[in-house]
Formats: sequence, C-alpha cells, structure tokens
Amino acid sequence: MAFTIFILRLAVCILAFPMYLLDFLGLWNWICKQWFPYFLARLTVMYNKQMESKKQELFSNLREFTGPSGKLSLLELGCGTGANFKFYPSGCQVTCVDPNPNFEKFLIKSIAQNRHLQFERFIVAAGENMHQVASGSMDVVVCTLVLCSVKNQEQILQEVCRVLRPGGAFYFMEHVADKPSTWNYFWQQVLDPVWYLLFDGCNLTRESWKALEKACFSKLKLQHLQAPLSWELVRPHIYGYAVK
Repeated sequence: MAFTIFILRLAVCILAFPMYLLDFLGLWNWICKQWFPYFLARLTVMYNKQMESKKQELFSNLREFTGPSGKLSLLELGCGTGANFKFYPSGCQVTCVDPNPNFEKFLIKSIAQNRHLQFERFIVAAGENMHQVASGSMDVVVCTLVLCSVKNQEQILQEVCRVLRPGGAFYFMEHVADKPSTWNYFWQQVLDPVWYLLFDGCNLTRESWKALEKACFSKLKLQHLQAPLSWELVRPHIYGYAVK
C-alpha cells in the first residue's frame, strides 16, 4: 500500500510541476498570500451554509464564559475573512489574529455586516507567537479550520492557554485525517503534498485531536463527525471546546 501511495503521489506531483517550480523560485508563497483571501471568501460562504447548524451548536454556550467585566472578550485565531462573526453573541469584544495581512479588507467588510459585535483590533501575527496579546486577557479563543495549516500545533495551544484567563475556553472546528481503514484516508495521503502547496499550507492527514488531548486544558469536550460537505477529502471533522 505504501508503494502504491508513493507512485500515485509522484504522478500527482508531476502534474503539479508548474506549482513546484514557482515554489522553488520563491514566487508561490507570494501568489498564495495574494489570492487565498479571495478563494477563502467564496469558500466560507459555502462552508457556513453547509455547517451552519453545527456552528450554531458549537457556539451556543459562549456567553457562559463571560468574564468578571460582564463583557465577553474573544480572540479569533486565524480569523480569515471573519466567517464566524455572525455566530458570536451581541456585545462580544472581538480581537482577530492572522499571519496574512491581505485578510484585513475582508475583515472590515465582515465587521460592517456584524454591527452586533465590538471589534477591538486586527493583529498580523502567527498563532505560535501572539506576544501582542496579554496573558490571561481573553475569556474565549476560537479557532476554526486553522490547526490543519499551522506549523506547530503544540506551540499554538500553549499560546492559547497563555492568553486565556483561568476558566476561559478554547473553541475549535477542524477537518482532520479519516480513519486509516478508509479509501478517503488513502486519497488523503496521496494528495496531501500537492494539497499542502495549493491551499497555503493546509494538511489533509493531521490528527489534531491528539494535540488537543495533550494540551494543558482541565476539561475537553471533543466530538468526531463526517461533515455534510461537498469535498469528501475534508469531511472528517472534530469540533468542541476545552476549558483552561
């Protein structure tokens, strides 16, 4: 099986040779950073439509983690275009972090469409190093479709725990690797290298639940599901929340 996966990977990589050439020349990352926000703006509309009920379920108890100030301070990690804004409760104070500055104009549009929120600031930074965010300053951290593409999941989760106040919560919804016995997992392995390059560092085969289980949370509520999405490769999902 491993040999078959290797041969098919090689064939796919040959077909994707122009992308690899641009990457070798140092141009592909720049191209991705420019076009990916436009692609994601379209994708999140479809994703939100297909996952709306699950997102409503996920974020239904956000208010329970409101801090002593009486207002919910929320940090969205890898905020993208602001696709989650409509699911947040009224009066929520939102801080956004994303390493791609090209998302800012899409965020401004989302903020204008979600006047029920109080937008604090947009920080251009990787989630592994959010030094601009004070320790213990957030009631909630949200991360959706982000752990698939970060460089270091353990370091990200350490930063999440640092910025959360005691008793704060980390909410997540992520696509993950399918069960090893499935054909979908087979094709995830075959396509993963090209998928990673095409979709700005996204990995198809990450078992993100393992990193969450090892993180410094006192409570973890995690569920697996086959999401009702058009692309079968990303149907395996986990979602839930963890309490510091």
